[in-house]
Amino acid sequence: MTKLSDTQAIILSAAAQREDHIALPLPESLRGGAAAKVVGAMLAKGFLEEVDVDTRKGEPVWRDTGDGHGVTLVATDAGLAAIGIEPEDANPAPVGATDAPSEEPAPEAPTEPKAAPKTRTPREGTKQATLIAMLRAPDGATIEEIMAATGWQSHTVRGAMAGALKKKLGLEVTSEKVENRGRVYKLPAA
Repeated sequence: MTKLSDTQAIILSAAAQREDHIALPLPESLRGGAAAKVVGAMLAKGFLEEVDVDTRKGEPVWRDTGDGHGVTLVATDAGLAAIGIEPEDANPAPVGATDAPSEEPAPEAPTEPKAAPKTRTPREGTKQATLIAMLRAPDGATIEEIMAATGWQSHTVRGAMAGALKKKLGLEVTSEKVENRGRVYKLPAA
């Protein structure tokens, strides 16, 4: 398991919840040289990558390349894996990437029906699998219990539930307040 600073985990957790996994805006407390140092380390480790900005989408700009173009920061599969989020099997093209023109089938050629998307399942023995098992237990789990079992910070637990479980896996996480225990999160039994 990769050791992340709290700031790196916050950046990756926030990116995991955004469309196209864009890492901007950075946390309010991270400015100037400190932002450049943290981002530089994350770029070097392969957790973030710089991609051309799509100005039509109004994407935030990390830096100007000097030739009239800007780049933004996007969390990579390695960055998402560092916070316990499995990368998707079929990743969308990175922000700003362009596909080469593809040859269309001849109109008379029959086309194959599109296959249903694969149901993603977490690997056994991962922290994500531990999280799912805890949430599927009859009594569910609190944020504190999940933190103790995974070693994650509270914001990473919340990010994993919102990003990996809800968005990526399509699981419905519910919560309720339980007397003498606090807020308890649950998943329906498999």
